[in-house]
Amino acid sequence: MVATMTTANNILKEIYEPKIREQLANYNRITKRMDQSAENIESTVGGKYVKFATHIKRNNGVGARLEMEALPTAQNQSYAAAQVSLAYLYGSVRLSGQTFELAQTNEQAFASVLDQEINGIQTDLKRDLNRQIFGTSLGTIATASGTYTTTNTFPTTLTMPYVEIGMVIDIYDSTGVTQKATGRNITAISPNTSITFDGAAISGVAGDIIVRTGNVTREITGLQNIVAATGALYGIDPATTPVWASVTNTNGGTQRALSEGLMIKQADDIYTKGGDTTVIWTTLGVRRAYFNLLVQQRRYTNTQEFEGGFSGLAFTTDRGDIPVMADIDCNPNTMYYLNENQITVYRPQDWAFMDRDGSRFIRVIGFDAYDATVYKYMQLGCHQRNSQGLIGDITEG
Repeated sequence: MVATMTTANNILKEIYEPKIREQLANYNRITKRMDQSAENIESTVGGKYVKFATHIKRNNGVGARLEMEALPTAQNQSYAAAQVSLAYLYGSVRLSGQTFELAQTNEQAFASVLDQEINGIQTDLKRDLNRQIFGTSLGTIATASGTYTTTNTFPTTLTMPYVEIGMVIDIYDSTGVTQKATGRNITAISPNTSITFDGAAISGVAGDIIVRTGNVTREITGLQNIVAATGALYGIDPATTPVWASVTNTNGGTQRALSEGLMIKQADDIYTKGGDTTVIWTTLGVRRAYFNLLVQQRRYTNTQEFEGGFSGLAFTTDRGDIPVMADIDCNPNTMYYLNENQITVYRPQDWAFMDRDGSRFIRVIGFDAYDATVYKYMQLGCHQRNSQGLIGDITEG
């Protein structure tokens, strides 16, 4: 039988769609942990946003009285409405018409080409989503460390692992409002020093940001948004609703040595707000600093196996061990204390091929080529922001 677009769709459907659903999670550490329990995933989601109510104030109409004194004035519980807007994530692959000709004579050769493209987009999507989880919806992947004048070199002290040669980027001011360059290709990287891009030279100041082209303000709400003591989240602002603030311990930008006392105090401060830390996420460097701390105190330092098949160092408290896990995308000099019971992944479905018109391949008008798109609508939701916390400005080991 001669191969057609229909038979090509069948090959893609039968061989590759299950891989997308499995491999993206397996190779994405923090996402895998977030996805390990169905209790933390909400699939009943509209196409635009979800709303939930959060409890922000007790009924304080209570009190002790003497005989014949007026009873406490009646009050009530107070709630705030949170609105979580979905982010729309995509990955596209393109196959030439000549590639489809392979299916007519050698189905395995055609499948091999598909394998290369689909596996490649899996890796790219996985890496980018993992970065977004530790970021903000602004989409920053690098920040200017100083002024740059009429140049193609962007000064920055953090270039890895977020950028790579060939990445297409836009450059904005710190707010993501004023665009300074768009559609530029990264041509060279000097690790932790600068990024070089093509096109016309530009000028800027410290605080300017690099984002993936088209991504500014469109990425998911990441941990930098969620775990913060200031700034509105889901339409609720701790400036007017103080209980809606995470428990943060920073040092004004000055790095300090990690100590067990600092870690215990952070866990206790979160506990007094009504939260229980279930995991600590940090960088490889801070993980090393914690390991060195245990060694100095002659503590048992072997990794332990935790629920869900995750292994890591344990931080022992009187309420049980908390796993300390490292992720290469975690923000430098930071430990995130997360209460995973209060974090939900909102998504109508997991990664899937876009085939609403009945085909996974769409012809590129004017070219002998076909596009396929993988997509996912999702957002991170936090129902109790003050049960999350972080220690910042930690010296890395």
